[in-house]
Amino acid sequence: MDSQPIVLFDGVCNFCDGAVNFVIARDKAGIFRFAPLQSEAGRELVAKYEIPEDVDSVILIDNDRAYLHSDAALHIAKRLGGGWRFLTAFAVLPRFVRDWFYRMFANNRYRLFGKKDACMMPTPEIRGRFLS
Repeated sequence: MDSQPIVLFDGVCNFCDGAVNFVIARDKAGIFRFAPLQSEAGRELVAKYEIPEDVDSVILIDNDRAYLHSDAALHIAKRLGGGWRFLTAFAVLPRFVRDWFYRMFANNRYRLFGKKDACMMPTPEIRGRFLS
């Protein structure tokens, strides 16, 4: 794996799929790489960074560090740059407050947005940005 930031995501979650496509569309420099948590690369990174098994939504690996829950979302917004950096203002909230809202949403994402039978298949244009 290289030093580019890696976004791990739930590959069967419709919302997570949309979030990945959102990041891809705004990441004009192509700095982010991606891997579904269900993939071999995703499982290897989860093990390497000793990420708890109950973390099953978006995770960011950046500068040899794993960011979970709201920290992952805020760091992704920061790395996207532009107006998205303003979302980092939410970092002033205590992590337990941010993570409570994050987990509440994450725990209901299948009910709200549905679930797929299989992980997304990247298009040929973006396939090189996926680790598996």
